[in-house]
Amino acid sequence: MKEDLDLPLDMLVLQEVQLLLAEKRTALSTLRTGIAIFAFPLSVLSVLIATSKLYEIQSVMHWLLPLLILTLGLTVLAVYLIVHALRRVQHYNRQILEFKRQHSRLKSLLT
Repeated sequence: MKEDLDLPLDMLVLQEVQLLLAEKRTALSTLRTGIAIFAFPLSVLSVLIATSKLYEIQSVMHWLLPLLILTLGLTVLAVYLIVHALRRVQHYNRQILEFKRQHSRLKSLLT
């Protein structure tokens, strides 16, 4: 009789862990996006530095200043996405670990 009562609870716990794992995958996708956005300003600055001998900064300042502001904005966005995603991944890892501590059958599945 007790096994019949544990079965729905186990399904509920399993579904909650599946939801947490889906949220963790979403956070990892956000992390990947943040890293990709961070790579773009670095490559733009590398090109500007590599070609700096071909132009004079004073003559292209009207183009360079907005580009640097945009680059700074993208860098800030990327850092925010990376930090936010890392915090979310750590949060989901802690919740999954708590579920593993509470349910031995779940621990054997996720080990």
